[in-house]
Amino acid sequence: MNPINPIQEDLIRHTTRRHFLRDCTTGMGALWLASEAGRVWGSAGSVPRDTSNPFRPTAPPYKSKAKRVIYLHMAGSPSQLELFDYKPELARLDGKDCPQTLLAGRQFAFIQGVPKMLGPQFPFRRHGRSGQWVSDRLPLLGSVADDICFIKSMFTDQFNHGPAQLLMHTGNQNLGSPSAGAWVTYGLGTDNQNLPGFIVLTSGGKNPDAGKSVWGSGFLPSVYQGVQCRSLGDPVLFLSNPPGVTRNLRRKTLQALNEINARHAADVGDPETLTRVAQYELAFRMQAEASDAFDISQESAGIHQLYGTQPGRESFANNCLLARRLAERGVRYVQLFDWGWDSHGAGENEALNHGFKGKCESVDRALMALIADLKQRGMLDETLIVWSGEFGRTPMRENRNGVEMKYIGRDHNPAAFTLWMAGGGVKGGISFGETDEFGYQSVIDRVSIHDVHATMLSLLGFDHLRLTYPVSGVNQRLTNVTKPGSEIVRAILA
Repeated sequence: MNPINPIQEDLIRHTTRRHFLRDCTTGMGALWLASEAGRVWGSAGSVPRDTSNPFRPTAPPYKSKAKRVIYLHMAGSPSQLELFDYKPELARLDGKDCPQTLLAGRQFAFIQGVPKMLGPQFPFRRHGRSGQWVSDRLPLLGSVADDICFIKSMFTDQFNHGPAQLLMHTGNQNLGSPSAGAWVTYGLGTDNQNLPGFIVLTSGGKNPDAGKSVWGSGFLPSVYQGVQCRSLGDPVLFLSNPPGVTRNLRRKTLQALNEINARHAADVGDPETLTRVAQYELAFRMQAEASDAFDISQESAGIHQLYGTQPGRESFANNCLLARRLAERGVRYVQLFDWGWDSHGAGENEALNHGFKGKCESVDRALMALIADLKQRGMLDETLIVWSGEFGRTPMRENRNGVEMKYIGRDHNPAAFTLWMAGGGVKGGISFGETDEFGYQSVIDRVSIHDVHATMLSLLGFDHLRLTYPVSGVNQRLTNVTKPGSEIVRAILA
């Protein structure tokens, strides 16, 4: 037998299962494509993507009411009992021992022994023609209550921040699943080919507890992961060319790199190689448009007054204005995280009677402004705004080691929290679902996180059961195949 020469050895080494399925003379690749892939890609939701242009805009299979999403996540989870879920009965029990019926069989992050009940710490009043209850911590947001749908019966099965945040954004409390933003950009592409389809902005000084996985792409091609941008300096690190490198030179360098990668992709068949080509090309195009999109100093004095923005600083208000600028430039999914809402009362900064007040003041004007600004520009009807934490807070006062603490706070409560939506085909001025008389448990029209995801996808023109991606023989989806029963919350749809 003749020895294998180095060239033949290299070809054999790079021959993969993908080559076999594609080139086998028995036609196995063609048979598979005609059956499995044909069934998956031919469904009214799954989208075969052009790897050379993964963000090409694609019409959804069904009529959509929303074209884009702005998700506002208050990382740490603000207390619904101090903001939106008004409970007079809880006020009556303030300072009394918690009934044993509320403690039996329950697991807490920090509460021990018998805690005291804790009434609402701030007054509530009705707002707008709809008479929605909002506390005095968010008076400006209350002024646009007629545009908001409050879902007060949310629940989750996670009571620690990291897993709860993963579940909120990926539909799975474990690592490895794509975020909602990745699913949306995979399904719809984006209208602006010079900016990422999925952009993430953070404020509060830290990233969420679950890290960047909450905007990751999971098992989807990595091109669909969220791009974290900065509100100070270049939106993305190294966006500007280094000294001595012209745009023309960068173009020639990139072209040479793309040719090498394309050759490698043709040889090995790894789709992630083509993903890298697409990402390099996007980065090059971003040099021309991203800096302009992120320059909020171009806005009028009136807009800065409306939002309470200060160009040159990192803040939630600046990020809200950036979200509007990105939305009007065709970005499909903008995700804002504001860290610092974990109101345990273990210290002054996270106490309801101290740090919580400052957090509310830092977001109130910007939340109102985002809704009002999109509305005055005629964009609110096609922009779905979602606001939430990752779970709720207890109606009992936190008492670490069974001892009442100096500052006032509440422990984690996965059984009840509030999420609100505005625009994008959602009814405004309504409250959906109810908790019990203490705000402890969602009891009427309970809504899961998977129900929210199903509703979001429906508003964007998808059947959540059919927007899928094949992984290890299973058609995975955002609403999680291992937890069936997700339903669209039709009562809130306009």
